[in-house]
Amino acid sequence: MIGELLPGTVVVVEAYGDEGTDAPLYPEEAAVVARAVDKRRREFTAVRSCARRAMEKLGVPPRPVLPGERGAPGWPDGLAGSMTHCAGYCAAALVRTGDLASLGIDAEVRGPLPEGVLSSVALPEEAERIGRLALERPEVPWDRLLFSAKEAVYKAWFPLTGKWLDFMEADIELFTGPGGDGTGVPGPGGSAAGRAGTPPRGGFRATLLVPGPRVGDRRLGHFDGRWTVEGGLVATAIAVPHG
Repeated sequence: MIGELLPGTVVVVEAYGDEGTDAPLYPEEAAVVARAVDKRRREFTAVRSCARRAMEKLGVPPRPVLPGERGAPGWPDGLAGSMTHCAGYCAAALVRTGDLASLGIDAEVRGPLPEGVLSSVALPEEAERIGRLALERPEVPWDRLLFSAKEAVYKAWFPLTGKWLDFMEADIELFTGPGGDGTGVPGPGGSAAGRAGTPPRGGFRATLLVPGPRVGDRRLGHFDGRWTVEGGLVATAIAVPHG
């Protein structure tokens, strides 16, 4: 699912249900969740199983994935990556740093946000835009999708800056269509969300409202991402190129 939202250079490993929840942990990892509740320990274990399988696919010897500052996962030298988990699903995405500068992925259980949450994560103009989208395509949980995109933005941002990014410091515009290149213009054939049998998909642009990170000789003003809604999940992904 998430792999279809990212470039071919990215390795994505996903797990559903209880897959990977009983995988072995390195002692350093086990110490992190020694006092955690069972749900937290199982999610922590499953997503790290995905990460190690992704490392193997890239030819990198598996090693511990420990949470660092603000919980960001620590990756082996030469790799960039992102992880996500929610009820019944987890995924890890890894890429060589020569191919991409950063990654951000997020998955959420499909369904509306709890009452009161949208106003705490969305700018007024974002709320207005998703309100219009909800009238056009009510089958898509636009508020949950916006929240997921905000999470993906932060995960792509933090490895480049080492700084916090508030929900209100990125203005996200979601659109439907197969492109996902940030243009907001569907490709040939019209909106992917409108074709029978095709999961709703599209892209988004996150305009940074604070000074963006430097990547090479340029300062980023926005991130472009893609989204999908499949089964009981919504997912978002961002790949940050070097050029």
